Amino acid sequence: MMTYQSTLLGRTEVAECTIAFQFEKPRDFVFKAGQYIDLNLSTTQPRSSNRLTHTFSIASSPFDEALLITTRIRNTVFKQALSILPIGSGATIDGPMGSFTLHNNTARPVVFLAGGIRV
Repeated sequence: MMTYQSTLLGRTEVAECTIAFQFEKPRDFVFKAGQYIDLNLSTTQPRSSNRLTHTFSIASSPFDEALLITTRIRNTVFKQALSILPIGSGATIDGPMGSFTLHNNTARPVVFLAGGIRV
């Protein structure tokens, strides 16, 4: 697993209390659809470690110029820190991780379980 430096490029509210965050895609960051990252933020907030980490599915296409993550903003230290992170702030990304692929045997059943942003 590799660690990359990135920068917050922007944020867009996509639903009530749900925000999409655009991060700079590092030049040599290559991923496949279905993979995820650990996003690491530095913090100086009391009662927290110096580093906050959260796992996110990558919501952008591998061909997009930026990395997109989308999350519901809850009352957690990480989500609150992310929601007020100034545009242009740095973050580190660990990954990509995971393998979400479909087998080629059409005679074998497939079951998908999905989770996501809850209302």
